[in-house]
Amino acid sequence: MTRKTHHVPAEGVETTFRVRYAETDGQGIVYSSHYLVWFEIGRTEWCRRAGIDYRKLEEEGYLLVVTEATCRYLSPARYDDEVVVRTRLASGNRRQLQFDYDLRLLTTGKRIATGATTHLWLDRAGKPIVLPTELRRLFEV
Repeated sequence: MTRKTHHVPAEGVETTFRVRYAETDGQGIVYSSHYLVWFEIGRTEWCRRAGIDYRKLEEEGYLLVVTEATCRYLSPARYDDEVVVRTRLASGNRRQLQFDYDLRLLTTGKRIATGATTHLWLDRAGKPIVLPTELRRLFEV
């Protein structure tokens, strides 16, 4: 069973990456769908830093699927910008989780986007499940 072994600050976990050329459009601006990929990068790193082995959760039959995603685009990111995504677990219960995201340019701190994703726990058959208490504790806010 996966155990949460690290403390994740309430303000969240920061992950830094550089914008790749392939993520930009004809105007040299990051295409909108890539922000959702960046949310996933942040969410994965949140789990890692919390000591949660997401791969092992899936092997044990617990699947976490996105049921809703929102993104508010505030300022463009461009090729080779360094971006910081701060990921915070906003809420969690027996059946679902919500993560919030704040994306900023590393060099200036300028906010480029905010967003949230809501997730539902499913079993391998794709049916919604109630997460067992011992696993739910891994995702306490």
